[in-house]
Amino acid sequence: MATTEQCREALDTLADSLSRADGDVRAAAALDRSLSCHITDLRVTFTGRLSAGRITVTGAVPGPPPADRAQIRLAMTGDDLLALVAGDLDFARAWASGRVRLEAGLRDLLRLRSLL
Repeated sequence: MATTEQCREALDTLADSLSRADGDVRAAAALDRSLSCHITDLRVTFTGRLSAGRITVTGAVPGPPPADRAQIRLAMTGDDLLALVAGDLDFARAWASGRVRLEAGLRDLLRLRSLL
């Protein structure tokens, strides 16, 4: 089972990858939105911001996402987060099968589809 620290490192790795992306991926990640990533098995939620193609993790809170919901919300197990970032788990398949939940406004979902 993944640890909270491993999940934080995976989010930092994802942030670095997004910051180096170009083309459609960079355009899709160029949103300015609050985000949260709830790690269901660890019962911790990382909060942050997606801005200018970069994810900045601002904190971690115990339990489910805070009441003031982020504009983009992810939920998954820690192991699935590590597998996604390592490239061992396909995001679209994980999302379609329910292993990963992604909630956002319709416009954001349409824009983020190129990341899938």
